[in-house]
Amino acid sequence: MDIVRQSDAETYEPDEGWERRALAGSNEFSFEWFTKPPGHSSPMHDHENEQVCLVLEGELTLHSEDGSSETLERYDSAHVESWETHAVENTGDEMAVGLDVFAPGRSFDFWTDRDDE
Repeated sequence: MDIVRQSDAETYEPDEGWERRALAGSNEFSFEWFTKPPGHSSPMHDHENEQVCLVLEGELTLHSEDGSSETLERYDSAHVESWETHAVENTGDEMAVGLDVFAPGRSFDFWTDRDDE
């Protein structure tokens, strides 16, 4: 059994207020708890991992490469296929909190070793 306490989790802050914490997981899947301030958006990106995004507080809008968008509210979730280009934006007025699940699992290297396009 692998226990990861929130207070001890590996953390990464890609931008001010956008915090990610690596929770218990494996090479098969990983969990990342995150906060995203109002108005913040990740860049458009894709990855080999399938992703499920669950909104715990606030709202998040997922944008697709084709220009479509869907807004998720508290306890809504979305599945993002492998290599599906997307961005996640906090379009609400309060801090958003969410949980991302990735399969296969990944580390923060996805963001830290990434070349911005």
